[in-house]
Amino acid sequence: MRMILVCLAVIVGQMNTLQDKPVVHLQPHSGAIQVDFGGKLLELLHAPTIIYLRMTPPVLDSHGNSWSVDIKNLGPGVVTVVGKDQFSLRIIVGQIVHILSNGTSYSLK
Repeated sequence: MRMILVCLAVIVGQMNTLQDKPVVHLQPHSGAIQVDFGGKLLELLHAPTIIYLRMTPPVLDSHGNSWSVDIKNLGPGVVTVVGKDQFSLRIIVGQIVHILSNGTSYSLK
């Protein structure tokens, strides 16, 4: 019985790992969120105080899903994300946000 519980715990742990999003980072000296970050987790560490989404919001990510990106601010300071049509969002240290695009504008989930 104990062996079955251990096996189940290992399988569940592996399933959770497989569901995690790939992690990406900004390129050095860049404040641009790339289109290929769609469907991924963008970790910010020592990022510029302002980072930019594309002025033309993407429609789909590389897997054919609606374009979205999760952004996690690891610090040390607040980061502002700016996009089309006065989209602006402050992300404090430790916060994770989910930004969606419908091809014409950006929004939060």
